[in-house]
Amino acid sequence: MADYGITEMTALLGEVFAPWIQVLDIRPIALDSTGASFVLPESRDLVRGGGDGPAVVCGQAVAAVADTASVLALAGLNKRFRNCTTVDLTTHFMRPLMLGDVDVRIEALSNGRRMAVTRAEFRAKGSDKLAATATCSFAYLED
Repeated sequence: MADYGITEMTALLGEVFAPWIQVLDIRPIALDSTGASFVLPESRDLVRGGGDGPAVVCGQAVAAVADTASVLALAGLNKRFRNCTTVDLTTHFMRPLMLGDVDVRIEALSNGRRMAVTRAEFRAKGSDKLAATATCSFAYLED
């Protein structure tokens, strides 16, 4: 498929991911030759508990978005969905992501015949300060 982009990546969310992933409402916004950009919209459902403290996006949501957005970015780069499974996911948190929209950038570090590796970067909307990163490794289950 020569013309694979934002529309196809958005449709893929409803076609291959679990319903609870769809609730994250990840929005692809750009695709280029090295990766893709996404927005994770503000949602109180993604805020961790912890009493009266500030509303912070939970780490589980960050990890799920890194994994899901990486698969979407790889589909965009491959111009099709390639069935894959996560082999490794490592997250690092530098500062809290306060409640609000989150900018997510996925870069494909490697995208081979059998394996792919991506790096995800998370920033509060409009901020240049890195809040979290994730490195994801995937094994392709088909050629």
